[in-house]
Amino acid sequence: MNWVLIHSWLFYVLMKNFQLIIFVLLALQIQAQQSLRRAYQPANVINKISYGNNVAVGDYVQTQDSKIYYEVYGQGQPIVLLHGGILGSTIEMAEFIDSLKKNFQVIAISTRGHGKSDIGSFPITYEKKANDIIAVINAVTKEKAIILGFSDGAYTAYKVASMYPERIKKMIAIGAGEQIPGLRTINFNHEQLLSDKAYWIQQKALMPQPERLTDFWSAMQTFYNGIVVSKELLGSIKCPVLLLSGELDRNAPLPTVINAYNMLPKAQLSIIPNTGHICFAENFPAVWASITPFLKN
Repeated sequence: MNWVLIHSWLFYVLMKNFQLIIFVLLALQIQAQQSLRRAYQPANVINKISYGNNVAVGDYVQTQDSKIYYEVYGQGQPIVLLHGGILGSTIEMAEFIDSLKKNFQVIAISTRGHGKSDIGSFPITYEKKANDIIAVINAVTKEKAIILGFSDGAYTAYKVASMYPERIKKMIAIGAGEQIPGLRTINFNHEQLLSDKAYWIQQKALMPQPERLTDFWSAMQTFYNGIVVSKELLGSIKCPVLLLSGELDRNAPLPTVINAYNMLPKAQLSIIPNTGHICFAENFPAVWASITPFLKN
């Protein structure tokens, strides 16, 4: 038996397989880099569709001081999705988009300072953010829209419904209770916010002015520490509202959510057991089970 030939053959097979493995790994790495991750999710959580950076369906609307980016999916009753603030992005709404676009026209908006939308000029107000949203709605549809917002997106939704009641049919607000100055204090740790490096490499690549990000965070910190969301605003909302929260939410503690529920004229309440602020990431089936009857009524 010629062991030299056998060794040469084995070496050739191993090298060919090794090259194939390297090629596959590189291809997967490129695919992962081109896809979008969610903040603070495991590295293997990659969206099948690059929500928030889908050039096939993305568009902009010009507001007074900013260009706001949005994407539209599906057909039917329009439903607007508003992600959370600071670490939020259209990406975090992936499961909602996947589920809703089968029966609704989904309008997924990147709010100012997030993703492809401009930061605009300071100071930041919910009136300004609400005007951004209504500009997108008016650009897409003449119908009354349902609006689903999470955290900062839910507070923005409150303002949209209050300012433009003729344009909003109903609302789903997730993780957004009563807010008054002093109830909680926001102090952003920029190093901690940037800890998911892969996420921020991708997000900064989308941003028109990534060099303004930390200034935007500072402005948002001032804004969040001064906002008032109480009876005057919540009592002015006339459309039906499903107020949904995680039982263990630290950003919108349960007592503040119940207070908001009592202030809203037409409210339903759903508490997702044993979940925190991003309750839909922890238990999407439970959140979806609460939302679907509200959407059908």
